[in-house]
Amino acid sequence: MWPESSENQQPELRSGLTTGCCATACCVAASQALLAGKQPENVEVLLPRGQLVELEIIAYQQLENEQGIRTATIKDAGDDPDVTHGATVFVELRLTKEPGVVFKPAAGVGTVTREGLVLDVGEPAINPVPRKMMTEHLQKAADVYGYEGGFEVAVGVEKGEQIALKTMNPRLGIIGGLSILGTTGIVRPYSCAAYIASIRQGVDVAKANGTKHLAATTGSTSEAAIKAHYNLDDMALIEMGDFVGALLKHLRKEPVEKLSICGGFGKMTKLANGHMDLNSRSSSIDFQHMAMLAEKLGANAPLLEKIHNANTSMEVLKLCQEAEIDLAQAVCTQALLVAEGFVHKTQPQVEIEVWATDRKGNFVGHAQGKASNRNVSGSLNGEQQ
Repeated sequence: MWPESSENQQPELRSGLTTGCCATACCVAASQALLAGKQPENVEVLLPRGQLVELEIIAYQQLENEQGIRTATIKDAGDDPDVTHGATVFVELRLTKEPGVVFKPAAGVGTVTREGLVLDVGEPAINPVPRKMMTEHLQKAADVYGYEGGFEVAVGVEKGEQIALKTMNPRLGIIGGLSILGTTGIVRPYSCAAYIASIRQGVDVAKANGTKHLAATTGSTSEAAIKAHYNLDDMALIEMGDFVGALLKHLRKEPVEKLSICGGFGKMTKLANGHMDLNSRSSSIDFQHMAMLAEKLGANAPLLEKIHNANTSMEVLKLCQEAEIDLAQAVCTQALLVAEGFVHKTQPQVEIEVWATDRKGNFVGHAQGKASNRNVSGSLNGEQQ
């Protein structure tokens, strides 16, 4: 936790730069090395929104037996929890006779193998905005130095294949490494833009490959539970983490037939309370809200006092279970109301259900279908988990 300032506010978090920005910087340095014989220690990159940033180039290496050079920089994600923070991004730039820019994957950058992404199958996983940034900077270098040929750009990330295992790339069908990402060139701290992009890509890939039932989970425990329950293929599993709002927002544009939301009980209490970001930095467990739900289910005054004084959501769940108050079902029903209220504004045909699990991955609550047709204390079509 950040130390408090004199005004009792957290200090401003530091922004970082995307892998696409890093790759562009490497192209700038490599083009100067090949076309002008220069090897600058720092280069400038013009970002899509007009901001000029400076990056350090840590290495220049001539490619053996080729008219090309390898340049590298270190990815700085600022204060964002990015798995690529500190990674070495590099470019192997080669001059070609034909004008234009051709992109290839170097070690650590993946290749697209499934339909549904913005890139065609067989293409290196270098997204459109980074491609545009690199192309524009290389064309500028060609104009400055009077070069009339083209460029072959191979983008790589050291240890990228291992780092990619911590991302959703393998599930998206991006094989062999990371994606080169970025729409603005800037990583906003705790925006987790890359994670949200992966959620959207997961939905798009699943739909493009004929998947009609998606299961969105908050973590590995809930994912294992819902996968086993429905015997789902990995492509149907969307690890949304805390970003349920990002998932539901994308489904308003790209609907599916059925969505199962599955997460830990505590996370589902936050969704039930209307929160779309389930991370503790953005939302807290609301014991008063749980007490209100429990009271509607018949909880007496002593139990309500215990709920108000509890330390964790699981403690509240246990207290209610002992009193035969089905709080988990009520939480799931309320969470379903929230999710349906959001998605059904534009996509009323999407069937939604909510599952809550305990820490061991056991289902403790479930709500399905049109939650608006039930009150909080109503039955769930005979299903009790």
